[in-house]
Amino acid sequence: MAIGSEFSVSSHYLGCDDEKNAKAIQFIEDMTQNAESVQERVLAEILCQNSETEYLKQFQLNGVKDRETFKSKIPVVSYEDLKPYIQRIANGDRSPILCAHPISEFLTSSGTSGGERKLMPTIAQDLDCRQLLYSLLMPVMSLYVPNLDKGKALNFLFIKAETKTPSGLVARPVLTSYYQSDHFKNRSYDPYNVYTSPNEAILCPDSFQSMYTQMLCGLIMRHEVLRVGSVFASGLLRAIRFLQLNWDQLAHDIATGTLSPKITDHSLKECMSKILKLDTELANFIRNECFQENWERIITRIWPNTKYLDVIVTGAMAQYIPTLDYYSGGLPLACTMYASSECYFGLNLKPICNPLEVSYTIMPNMGYFEFLPHNDSTSARGSQSPQPRPVDLAQVEYGKLYELVITTYSGLCRYRVGDILQVVGFHNKAPQFRFVRRKNVLSSIDSDKTDEAELQRAVESALKLLKEFDASVVEYTSFADTKSIPGHYVIYWELFMKDASMAPLPKEVLNRCCFAMEESLNSVYRQGRVADRSIGPLEIRVVKRGTFEELMDYAISKGASISQYKVPRCVSFPPLMEILNSRVVSMHFSPAEPHWTPERRC
Repeated sequence: MAIGSEFSVSSHYLGCDDEKNAKAIQFIEDMTQNAESVQERVLAEILCQNSETEYLKQFQLNGVKDRETFKSKIPVVSYEDLKPYIQRIANGDRSPILCAHPISEFLTSSGTSGGERKLMPTIAQDLDCRQLLYSLLMPVMSLYVPNLDKGKALNFLFIKAETKTPSGLVARPVLTSYYQSDHFKNRSYDPYNVYTSPNEAILCPDSFQSMYTQMLCGLIMRHEVLRVGSVFASGLLRAIRFLQLNWDQLAHDIATGTLSPKITDHSLKECMSKILKLDTELANFIRNECFQENWERIITRIWPNTKYLDVIVTGAMAQYIPTLDYYSGGLPLACTMYASSECYFGLNLKPICNPLEVSYTIMPNMGYFEFLPHNDSTSARGSQSPQPRPVDLAQVEYGKLYELVITTYSGLCRYRVGDILQVVGFHNKAPQFRFVRRKNVLSSIDSDKTDEAELQRAVESALKLLKEFDASVVEYTSFADTKSIPGHYVIYWELFMKDASMAPLPKEVLNRCCFAMEESLNSVYRQGRVADRSIGPLEIRVVKRGTFEELMDYAISKGASISQYKVPRCVSFPPLMEILNSRVVSMHFSPAEPHWTPERRC
């Protein structure tokens, strides 16, 4: 696999003084300027490498490597289509089934809303590809934020304990795979990527001990911290909540120069003995800041030199933006890259932008990419019209929606990722995409279909009613209650009040929030409510503070990755329902029917 063979350019570009950064920026320019030819080369390499695999041989390519023959003979598939092949590899079949190179491990999907995890085959060379994309992030960021080589990053990074398939192959999340690799553990010194957290803390499988020591190190080095982050926004907010619950013990450790007895991992204790020193002044500072009920701007109060937050806030993570703004005083939110367990795709070339305007430029050397035109209205009507043909990277059109289809070196061939993207611009000859949502429908009571993005918009609409009370929604999920007649949507809210001494929100306000959400939902839903009477009034159930942390703790106890965990936007799994329903403090229903009029059809 020819990764980065074009990485040889002049040392001065776009004002970059650092030669390494200049080369990285020039590499991006070369790749995007020649996107079409790079894609053609990548597909030819993949087909050449895997031509004798069982999967490709059945389609009788006969050595042909051109794109049109490839697309005419190879079908577009889903995970269920490839699952029998993947299961054979997991069970020990070492023949070249999907890939000519040996499968080194499986990467598990980050899905935590129920059902079994998907296993994505990967090969050793894929790590080189991921490392290449990582190496481009800070050079891009340095074009917008200066002097990032003069300090450290407080990034809360975690692993989970790996599992093994029947054949003995490791199965783990993609971030765990990377952090456990020599690429990460034995990485060379890079002044732009110095972490406050030592490897021992990041690689500790105990999530409490890992979080505790990472937070402790971040506090000790607070003046050196230039950026604070986690992979997803939810992870950073969990870290802030952890500080709220454990600041007293953390301050005690710093005041005495001794480590909490809760830290039992030997390598961690040894590592922290070299970092933790008695510092009474720092301990008093932490106590003074954290003892206050007001946690507004807590990030910049404790880490005053922070320039931005390094978190993903696109898609379902967008709901965290107001809370992050509250804790950081409105620091920029940088979403730097777009990746999944199946493949790493691309990066954000304008990382310091409005988080609602984030777009990603897909790097054409990361895999072969196709785009299946997506029509929301057609999908909602269940049209039986022929499936549109996927188009190439260079053929996508501005403003249109597409479902991403990938072909990888590790054997995924014309695989539907399930991400819906919208073309919002171009960089050179490479399109830039906004992540819209996952394709899967979130909830349905009758003939209605509500997806994640639509639910997010409905929640945002209701949040406008909470502004005058200085309240917001920390977290939410939904449940399609079909046991009631008629069935109805239940939305679980965990509220955050800026003034903790305020009385609970008036009941009528939360009832109006239910109505606002219904008004924001699609016409099919509103028809079911008003005309068909097939859907009952939407319900909001307010839950106790910390409920969604309990959901995460449960998921982690069952094998989810703390780094990749995302709150499920729809739940039905009985243990999760039990946690939610046992924490309900009040229930509210829409007081009126939403507006609906019959659609005109031409």
